[in-house]
Amino acid sequence: MTAWDAAAKQGQWLVLLAAVLWGTTGTAQALAPAEASPVAIGAARLFIGGTALLAVAWRQGQVRAADWGRGPALAAAVAVALYQVCFFAGVAATGVATGTLVAIGSAPVFTGLVQWVAAAERPGRAWAAATVLAVAGCALLLGDGGQWQLNAPGIGLSLGAGAAFAVYTVASKRLLTAVPPSGTVALAFFGGALLLSPVVFWTEWAWLAEPRGALVALHLGLVATAGAYLLFGHGLARVPAPVATTLSLAEPLTAAVLGVVLLGERLSAVGWLGGGLILAGLGLLARGNGPVRRENAAPRMANSDARGQGFGQRR
Repeated sequence: MTAWDAAAKQGQWLVLLAAVLWGTTGTAQALAPAEASPVAIGAARLFIGGTALLAVAWRQGQVRAADWGRGPALAAAVAVALYQVCFFAGVAATGVATGTLVAIGSAPVFTGLVQWVAAAERPGRAWAAATVLAVAGCALLLGDGGQWQLNAPGIGLSLGAGAAFAVYTVASKRLLTAVPPSGTVALAFFGGALLLSPVVFWTEWAWLAEPRGALVALHLGLVATAGAYLLFGHGLARVPAPVATTLSLAEPLTAAVLGVVLLGERLSAVGWLGGGLILAGLGLLARGNGPVRRENAAPRMANSDARGQGFGQRR
């Protein structure tokens, strides 16, 4: 195994760990006080997580004032803010199962298209097959129990969430050529929190004063956002953007397992089949080849390695 292959495998595991942490989000929301609205929970998650990420990056010297003006940093911040708005509005309009599936299922497809156009990086066959398997598995898993709802505006908003996550991933991948992983996620999430700051003025926050509400917000902000996206950022530095978004489909599988173990939920045979398809897709992706560039990839990889080694000497 070459050094490049070893780094890619490490990156895949980091992204999978991030997806596992994201998968705790639904369980945490279910344990929040009843008066905590989804929008308030999402905003609190972003504010706490963004502030923590900025503190970590600032302490490590991995972000500086000039970085805020970089085009990819602005694009990533806008995408993070738009994702929160589109996802929660889409789920409210078309239901949890449909909204979640459309958002997370469309993200790898959008990422492959955006990466193809922006970086001349054509997704490979293994990625395409793995994505089809994993999205099909998500459809079975999230639709377990027949909870599908069709609502055109809701589906449009959920597609917007998938596109926003794709833009965030591709913009972050480009930003990683100049800013270390910790700085990259800090710029995106603290910037996104600033863009969503007007939400503070028309959202109820009394639930945060309750111990259970505070614990939920801290878990979502520090673990499911700051910790997860630090892992995702370091993983994204080692794998192509489309591969990272397909690996993130492990999130609903984690959420389903936690629902069964911690919340007493039940999965039918169809749901378990969906989970198996997700695992099959992720296994295929781990064994297969990543996206193939139209141009010669070897010099680009060498340059990327040199940039990665230079992160520590950036100051």
